[in-house]
Amino acid sequence: MAEAQAPAKLSPMEKYRFKRALEEVEKIQGRGTELVSVFIPPDRPIFEVTNYLRGEYSQSSNIKSASTRKHVMQAIESIINRLKEYKMPPPNGLVCFVGHMDVGADQTKMVAYVLQPPEPVPSFLYRCDSRFYTEPLHEMLAEKDVYGLLVIDQGEATIGLLEGKRITPLKNVQSQVPRKHRMGGQSARRFERLHEQAVHEFFKKIGDLATEAFLNRRELKGLIIGGPGFTKDTFVKEGHLHHELAKTVLGTFDTGYTDESGLRELVANAAEVLRDLDLMREKNLVQHLMDEIRKAEGGLAAYGEEQVRRALELGAVDTLLISEGLRKLRLDLRCPNCGHTETRTVADESTLPKCPDCGKDFEIASRTDIVDVFTSLADRTNAKVELISADSDEGELLIKAFGGIAAILRYRVA
Repeated sequence: MAEAQAPAKLSPMEKYRFKRALEEVEKIQGRGTELVSVFIPPDRPIFEVTNYLRGEYSQSSNIKSASTRKHVMQAIESIINRLKEYKMPPPNGLVCFVGHMDVGADQTKMVAYVLQPPEPVPSFLYRCDSRFYTEPLHEMLAEKDVYGLLVIDQGEATIGLLEGKRITPLKNVQSQVPRKHRMGGQSARRFERLHEQAVHEFFKKIGDLATEAFLNRRELKGLIIGGPGFTKDTFVKEGHLHHELAKTVLGTFDTGYTDESGLRELVANAAEVLRDLDLMREKNLVQHLMDEIRKAEGGLAAYGEEQVRRALELGAVDTLLISEGLRKLRLDLRCPNCGHTETRTVADESTLPKCPDCGKDFEIASRTDIVDVFTSLADRTNAKVELISADSDEGELLIKAFGGIAAILRYRVA
């Protein structure tokens, strides 16, 4: 038996490319059951897989529709031929998506994707359908670092989740705790008792909501609690949290707010606890960029496609920041009539310009994801590449304000 290989952890760029390929796969629609998905675990010998597929090839000869029969058999044959490159699957296994996609006008086109997944494929799977089967891959890509968030004072509390880079509010609760007044004597003592009782009931309610939100989340790595003053510490010390949740508290932190903005403030103030999270790395990078931009004459910063490309070509980029939400292609265009060529960046290749020389439609000679274009330029000059998630506030800023591309420079470019 072959020695088991250690699971391979994809680099951020490899993970990005995998996500992009998955997006393309999920756009594809077949006619009938002409799209074949095959999931191969890392410990499954390739010869066993090809033997299984040969059996499916024989079975597919019984498909009634001549068109579907032909396309399924072609897809299986294509997968078998592609698997000849391997003796054993890679450390995380393989996923094959091959079939005929519907391109309209009663026409189809053969498509083929062979992907190495971000985590080991758990079991062998073969499926024919009108869409490729991708659900297990989304589970692999799901963020594994999950933290519970709670901000609280006597008047309000908000519960949320930090999932990777995304902050998700779950529940906001306003308390019915009466405000303190200036009456004296017995009325003051009676009011104080009622006030303390109302606070206790409110804290108990929030503890129950926290239990409901967090206790059964196996992926929860810890609970972070915030709020103004000593209220948050009192809430924890008086035992209002379920005893299992109390063990997961990573710390309490001061925040000025206890609404949804308080959750974001809590994450920022808990930076030391969360320092290993990608979210904090992204915050620091984008903050560094903004600090440079605010300096006189722009400091050591560049942003926008043209400015950053020029800085890369000059070797001036120290760190390239690219949004994972960037969806653009760099196209090499050629006019089939007069031979004129040019290169364009487009978000949608279905609306291409006309040839400026003769007015005819361009043909696409080649297409490259713009992220690959810029990372290739960065590699040539040993510039670091940082992918910024589109889910975070920083990622949203990078896309909206700077077109998804920015750079921290080694030296200023005139």
